[in-house]
Amino acid sequence: MNANDIVSIGDLARRTGLSVSAIRFYEERGLVAPFRSAGGQRRFLRSDIRRLSFIRIAQQLGLSIEGIAGELAKLPHGRTPTATDWKHIGEAMRTLLNERIAELSRTRDLLDGCIGCGCLSLKNCALYNPQDRIGVNGAGPRFVIGDKV
Repeated sequence: MNANDIVSIGDLARRTGLSVSAIRFYEERGLVAPFRSAGGQRRFLRSDIRRLSFIRIAQQLGLSIEGIAGELAKLPHGRTPTATDWKHIGEAMRTLLNERIAELSRTRDLLDGCIGCGCLSLKNCALYNPQDRIGVNGAGPRFVIGDKV
C-alpha cells in the first residue's frame, strides 16, 4: 500500500467537509473501517473519501443509516471500488429515488386538495375517504403509500 493511499482522520474531515465526530459516528456504525497506525491513530484509505461523500449525499436524499450501510455493503472489501461498483449503487439509488419522488408527488397532490378543509381525520373525510373505507387496507397513510380510492 502506497503512503499516498492513507489519510488521517483530520485530512479526511477536511476533504469531505465532515466533522471528525461525524466520521467517528460513521465508523461506529460500520460505514467506514479505519485501521490503526503503530501509534494507535486512526488511518483511512483515500477511497474512504468517496464512501463518506456518498454517505453525505445519501443522507441528504433521506436514506437512513441502515439503508446507507446496506448500499455500502455491496462495495468490495479490500480494494478501492471501481466506477462499475459505484454505477451499480447508483442504479439502486435511482430506483429508490424514483419511488420516493412518486411518494412525494402523491403527498403533494393530496395536500393540494385538502389544505384548509379543517379535517383532522380521514375517518371523517367525505371527500377522500368516506366511512374510512380505505382503512381496511391497513394502518398508516394509505393514500400516500399508493392505495387508490
